[in-house]
Amino acid sequence: MDGIIPLYKEKGMTSFACVSQLRGILKMKRIGHSGTLDPNVEGVLPICLGKGTKLVEYLMNSGKVYQGSITLGFDTTTEDLDGEVVSTKPLEKPLTDDEIDELLNSFVSEDLIQIPPMYSAVKVNGKRLYEYARNGEEVERPERHVQIHYFKQIKDSVYDEDKKQQTIFFEVGCGKGTYVRTLAVDFGKKIDMPAVMSSLTRIKSGGFTIEDTFKISDVKSAVENGTIDDIVKSIDYALTDFKHIELNESQWKIVQNGGFLDSGVLGINDDKCVLTFNNEVKALYFFDENKQIYKPEKMFSNQ
Repeated sequence: MDGIIPLYKEKGMTSFACVSQLRGILKMKRIGHSGTLDPNVEGVLPICLGKGTKLVEYLMNSGKVYQGSITLGFDTTTEDLDGEVVSTKPLEKPLTDDEIDELLNSFVSEDLIQIPPMYSAVKVNGKRLYEYARNGEEVERPERHVQIHYFKQIKDSVYDEDKKQQTIFFEVGCGKGTYVRTLAVDFGKKIDMPAVMSSLTRIKSGGFTIEDTFKISDVKSAVENGTIDDIVKSIDYALTDFKHIELNESQWKIVQNGGFLDSGVLGINDDKCVLTFNNEVKALYFFDENKQIYKPEKMFSNQ
């Protein structure tokens, strides 16, 4: 089975556990996901099957959209509600909508620098940061350059008069590698307030929205009912942004052997193109500027 399952990862599960369960349900080993979600985060997690695992990098590069909340007034070891409280500070006066909007918009950038949280899977000297964190060790963390396309409020904030805390509800569109937890913490730092990401749902990833998704229980039922084909999306779903070229017999023989194609033969000048034969996706080719020819970037099938 080849393709993509737009999975709804439920809160409390790890992304690895999702893949592990699906391997058992689908009785296949070649399965991978396109971007880890923390256990306390729910939402869209595209799962690639068979030849679809070659699409992981393209799905990850397509950008993601999250909705969640930032709570001002305390921070934790993990930058979310799973960690232990590190410090508290009363917010005596809630931020206005205009102040919130201005702060959120200040993060919008095509090159925002982030320092990943200690409780993350980033590797430093061969060990993941969360391994250092669990041992109580602090290490220097590498900067990450991420893209924040937009960051906005989606409903009125809530101010808790008793706790002197304010919760802000947001939506953010961002590129791969963005830590939304860190956005929440850095939001607080801009006004000298401790802050945490108090909830988070990924509502779009790999071109799939939350309305497109299926839970693991849905996949299991589909396998039992023989309707799994209704859930698995084709490989081509992740390649719709690229121009498609249907090959003739002689061109297909060249592509079958990983050969190059002249741009004049294909009649295009795109950076990349999807090559099909008999209406089936066979390969993704890229244009070599120096040699003025198309070369294989990813082969999906040579049969």
